Amino acid sequence: MGPSLTSSSSLLPPLGLLPIENPPPGSPFPDVPVESAAQAGTGQLFWSRVNVRIDPSSLSFNMWKEIPIPFYLSVYFFDVINPRDILQGQRPQVRERGPYVYREFRHKSNITFNDNDTVSFLEYRSFQFQPDKSRGLESDNIVMPNILVLSAAMMMENGPMSLKLIMTLAFSTLGERAFMNRTVSEIMWGYEDPLIHLINKYFPNMFPFKGKFGLFAELNNSDSGLFTVFTGVKNFSRIHLVDKWNGVSKVNFWHSDQCNMINGTSGQMWAPFMTPESSLEFYSPEACRSMKLIYKEQGVFEGIPTFRFVAPNTLFANGSVYPPNEGFCPCRESGIQNVSTCRFNAPLFLSHPHFYNADPVLAEAVSGLHPNPEEHSLFLDIHPVTGIPMNCSVKLQLSLYIKSVKGIGQTGKIEPVILPLMWFGESGAMEGETLQTFYTQLVLMPKVLHYAQYVLLALGCVLLLIPIVYQIRSQEKCYLFWSSSKKGSKDKEAIQAYSESLMTSAPKGTVLQEARL
Repeated sequence: MGPSLTSSSSLLPPLGLLPIENPPPGSPFPDVPVESAAQAGTGQLFWSRVNVRIDPSSLSFNMWKEIPIPFYLSVYFFDVINPRDILQGQRPQVRERGPYVYREFRHKSNITFNDNDTVSFLEYRSFQFQPDKSRGLESDNIVMPNILVLSAAMMMENGPMSLKLIMTLAFSTLGERAFMNRTVSEIMWGYEDPLIHLINKYFPNMFPFKGKFGLFAELNNSDSGLFTVFTGVKNFSRIHLVDKWNGVSKVNFWHSDQCNMINGTSGQMWAPFMTPESSLEFYSPEACRSMKLIYKEQGVFEGIPTFRFVAPNTLFANGSVYPPNEGFCPCRESGIQNVSTCRFNAPLFLSHPHFYNADPVLAEAVSGLHPNPEEHSLFLDIHPVTGIPMNCSVKLQLSLYIKSVKGIGQTGKIEPVILPLMWFGESGAMEGETLQTFYTQLVLMPKVLHYAQYVLLALGCVLLLIPIVYQIRSQEKCYLFWSSSKKGSKDKEAIQAYSESLMTSAPKGTVLQEARL
């Protein structure tokens, strides 16, 4: 894969939850935390568990297969204002240009269900420019570092001087300079460069691409590798977790087993029944590593309850600040990650935009950077009961380490600096009919089921009480009749005498008196 370093395949819906090996006792469903069960209710748990599995019969399967959420890729370039001064050793000055917005389309293909409760798939992506949402056109010109020239110079830093002189001559012959003026379209999707053909001729294994060179050239109309993830049909605790990527269960780009592990999901859906102790872990092929986001706060998105997850301060911290990241080194200042080992050894670095949440010395070294959390932090809003993203905004920056290399004239007197190239924000939010369907089927219906259990319980109690009350009232009537027969003996004898008189014929000559009302 080329130098495209976006996180679109893994951070959206960007940006899992680790399997629960020993579910706590008392949970109404296996592998479900008690806290989640108590908050969601049995009806919601059952409804969500059935409908979030990767199974053609589940409600969320089509959402997983063809993501209905409209995603947009917003790209900002750092236009270099003083390229000549930089070559003389002065501080770089940049201005932010953009956003240049692209509508992102995704679809899965080669979906294959395996016998071990996993499914394999390829996800293809394509991008379409949106001029109405952009601040500028793809024909705009941007001055930025010539990645090919400066990367090749860095690779030859410790090489023989004779080879450096030959490279300087070749750069001059081809008209290559340390900075270039290209259109947005060329920088994004590629341009023909004679240097690529020359390098591929004499150094065939230096670059993995043969045609055009562009930051996103290898991303458009391509897939992000073969993912194999657990479906959750047989073992619900491992739902959406990555089993393998391109046939391997761990990568070999880094210097520790922990950093090489493929953890979490593929970055589109996560395990349901989340709690504030949960985290979002995913594997990003473009960053060549697994990443983890942490819980920040609860929220509501269009009537749907959500958990917001954000990047921890240690995401791009160096090994001295956060020892578990030592495996990603060699490191420089904290807050940037060296990705050269998985990007043809080019001195590329990944970070938050404008070096937000990084060592302040990085932003101070370049004029025109203004890091702030409102504009440059990333977040994902997840529906905790289903693990489905509702709203997300993932922002990352790509930078290049540049410096003067003795023997290569094109590098001049450049002072060592991490120079930002561009940053991109990938955003998506559930809307329209999809949002309404989700709310009805996965929020409203589970609530109805949740309250229905109490209604049915109350109705059952009423139906149970009816025969009991009827029986009690029947016994009371019998008791009253029996009590009336227990009156005084004189009354009983009088009633009996009167009855007998009615049964006896009147003697002759007796005049019957007329009864009057």
